[in-house]
Parts: sequence; C-alpha cells; structure tokens
Amino acid sequence: MLNPGVLLLNLGSPDSPSVSDVRKYLDQFLMDERVIDYPDWQRSLIVKGLILPTRPKNTAEAYEKIWTEQGSPLVVTSKAQRDLLQKKLDIPVALGMRYGNPSTSSAVESLIQKGVDDFLIFPLYPHYAMSSFETAYQEAIKAIRKWLPQAQTLLMPPFYREAGYIQAMAASIEPYIKDGDFDRLIFSFHGIPERHLCKTDPSKGHCLSENCCLTPHPAHHTCYKHQCVITTHLLIQTLGIPKEKCLQTFQSRLGRSPWLQPYSDQVIDQLAEDGIKKIRVVCPSFVTDCLETLEEIGMTAKESFESKGGTELKLIPCLNENPIWIDYLAQRVTQSLAGRYPQPAPSGQTDAKDQPDEKQVEAAANSIFCKYSGLRRVDCR
Repeated sequence: MLNPGVLLLNLGSPDSPSVSDVRKYLDQFLMDERVIDYPDWQRSLIVKGLILPTRPKNTAEAYEKIWTEQGSPLVVTSKAQRDLLQKKLDIPVALGMRYGNPSTSSAVESLIQKGVDDFLIFPLYPHYAMSSFETAYQEAIKAIRKWLPQAQTLLMPPFYREAGYIQAMAASIEPYIKDGDFDRLIFSFHGIPERHLCKTDPSKGHCLSENCCLTPHPAHHTCYKHQCVITTHLLIQTLGIPKEKCLQTFQSRLGRSPWLQPYSDQVIDQLAEDGIKKIRVVCPSFVTDCLETLEEIGMTAKESFESKGGTELKLIPCLNENPIWIDYLAQRVTQSLAGRYPQPAPSGQTDAKDQPDEKQVEAAANSIFCKYSGLRRVDCR
C-alpha cells in the first residue's frame, strides 16, 4: 500500500534582507524560464546585465521594512500554515519554496524520509499562472523524480472558485468593510505579462480576444485573468457589496511589456486625485502576507494615496493563519485522498463540493470590470 504525504508549495523569500541574499534570490527567481519567458541568452542579458546590478539594493531595503525577528513574513506564515494543517491530518505535511529556503527539494526529501511514496502536490496559489502555479508544480515533479522516481503524484488544481476558499476570503474581508465606512474596495491581484495568457491558452486564439474572460471556453482552465475575474465576482456576491464600490486591479509589474491592467498603483493614485478618501485593498492571489502585500500595498501605495489627498488606505490581511482557511486546506486533502486513504473529516469544514454553477457565475461576472472614469477597462484587448 502506498503512503501519502502533502507537499505544500509557495513562492519563497531571500534568506535575509541583505543585498547579497536578495541578489541570490532574485537571480534564482528571475532566471526561471516561466517567469521571464524569453530565450536563455536574452533572459540572462536582462537579469544579469540589467536587473541584478541595481535592483537588489532597492529590493533589500523593501524587505528590511517588513522583516521580523523570526524572518520573512511569507516563510514564517507558510510554516505556521504547514504546522496548523499537520495538526488536522494523520499524514505527513511538508513545505517547499520554489525559490529560496526551505527548498522544494528539501521538502520532498523530508517526506521520503518519513516513508511517503505518494505525493499530494498542493500549490498554495488560488489561480493558475505559468509563473506561479505551473513552475512550482514542475519544480516539485523534478525533485520527486530525482529522489524517488517510482513515486505516485496527485496535483491539487487551482481553487479560485471553491466555496471553502471564497468563504475564508469573505470572512477575512468582512471585518474591514462591515461598517460601510469606505469609498472603494480594491481587489488587487498579482500581475502577469499579457503574453503569458496566450502561452497558456491551449487554443492559441481565445485569450486576449473580445470578452474572452466572460465567454465560456476551455482556455479558462489555465487562464489567470479569467480566474481572477471569477474570484472577484464571487467575493462581491458573497459579501453583498455594491458593485459600484469595487475595482479589480493588478500589481507588481516588471519591465516594459504590457501586463494585465489596470495597474494597482495607478488606480490608487487616481482615486486619491479624484477625491476618493477611504479605500480598502485586499490581495486575493496571495494566501500569505509578503513583500507584495505588506510593503507594496500596505506601505508604498498607502503613502502615495495619502500624499495625493486620500485620507485612509487600509490593507486587508491575507488568509495567513485564519482557522476557516486551515480547515479548508485540511478538507481539500481529506477529500482528495478519501477514495484511496479514508480519513475522518476535520471539524469545522466547509463543503467544497457545493460550488456555484460555472455558466451562471461567468454570466453574472460582467459587471465587476473597472469602470472608473479615466481608467482602462479590465479586458483582454
């Protein structure tokens, strides 16, 4: 009989906020062919010739602002999630980072040392993207084949529309909006280059066409933008927020090529300039707070918004150690393995099978696009 184990995957962080450690981390991260998807020679020229000589210093300063005594918030919180999930399961759980430490390879090795030969691979990314979900999975497969070629694997798919994730997100957002004392709620997702959508579109013709995100199509199974649209719609619907108070944006762009729009920093600044005073920002593509949430939104965007006339920008924390979120993770694992390895269901769980009808969701999502005056619409054109 096979022995299952859970392999949680996340992005990672430098080992410290020192310039040398940040440079090492950025080198590993940006040289990934699924992150900067250019030919090897061109990617090397961009990263080693243009980015690494200058960027590590500024990035190190940003990390210094959020670093804790325990270390990187993303790594510290991810380890806490692993430990909390382990308490709810009777099978081993390990955590691997795509870049930095603890590495994916070390996590695989630790599971093998515990007798695991059937890996439940669980990327902690709600939405599919080649630069996050796909590269994390491929790194895990590479490590598993290296250490135990005969091992079995089971990949957990993106959970952007699953009831447990939506309910956990809604529960984390609700305390920050329940009094109604805000002008806009911004759903800020991590951005990706527009060309990535085309590369993950199996039809090579649907994504970036007119109304592509709202026209049912097999490409949606691997379309990051469509999945973000659906997450935003389901959260607005669950929370009962007036749609006119909500915006969807994309953050953290790199380079000059077109990324998904509108850009979070530009939207936030324009809101302030147009007289909007109080905003809330939530980052649904991140399940743990990190540089992109704590520094980019919680510090830099906040300072910019308030310097341009806004009075209050509040960052809504990520799921982090939210008990509803941890229960959902445990439920996903037990349901996925129930056919081969029956286990008692953890208490306090939600029903992941109780999903909204896909066509109804897509039909209703057409009103969550950014309609704020002067901003480009969030579409694929």
